[in-house]
Amino acid sequence: MNEHNAPFTTLGHHLKYVREQSQQSLAEVSGAVEIDELSLERIESGQERPAEDILLLLISHFDVQDREAVQLWELANYGSEIPEQIRPDIDPQHLHGKSTVMLLAMDMRIMYSDGIEAASNKAGITLNFTQASAPGQASSVAKVGMSYDQAHQVLQTIQTVLWHAQHTNAPKALPPPNET
Repeated sequence: MNEHNAPFTTLGHHLKYVREQSQQSLAEVSGAVEIDELSLERIESGQERPAEDILLLLISHFDVQDREAVQLWELANYGSEIPEQIRPDIDPQHLHGKSTVMLLAMDMRIMYSDGIEAASNKAGITLNFTQASAPGQASSVAKVGMSYDQAHQVLQTIQTVLWHAQHTNAPKALPPPNET
C-alpha cells in the first residue's frame, strides 16, 4: 500500500514524530505498550489504525497532553466520545481518584533485566527495565509506572525481601499440619 494512500497517514506520522522526539526505538515503544513492532510500524505508516486502548496507551506512554491528545484521538476517527483521561476540559483532580490507563499483562513470563532507568513527574515514577542487546546498547524489556505512594511500598517490599534473603538460609516451607 502506498504511504500516501494509507487511511491514517496523518495520525501515523504524528505518532512517529512523537516517538522520535522522545528518542525511543520501535522496539522500546512496542514493548512498553505490548504490541509487536510490525503493528507499530504499520500504525506509524498510516496503514493501520491502533485500537482505542492502544492509542490511549501510546498517549499515556509519551505523556501527550491536552489538545495534542485530543487531536490524536480525532485523527483516529473512532466515532466515539473522547475519553475522560485525555479530555482537556476535565480537571483530573476532580475525577474519582486519578485518571489512569492500565494494561493488565495476560502473559506472566518473567522478564529479566540487567539495567534500570527511573524517571519522575508530577504523577509518580516510571521504571524502565532494560537488557543489554549489544555493547553499549540496551533495549527496554518492561516499563512500569506508579504513584509516589506505591513506589514507597515497592521500595519497602524490596528491602524486606532482600533482608530476608540475606539473613535466612533455611528454605521456605509450609508449617506442619495441626494434629487434632
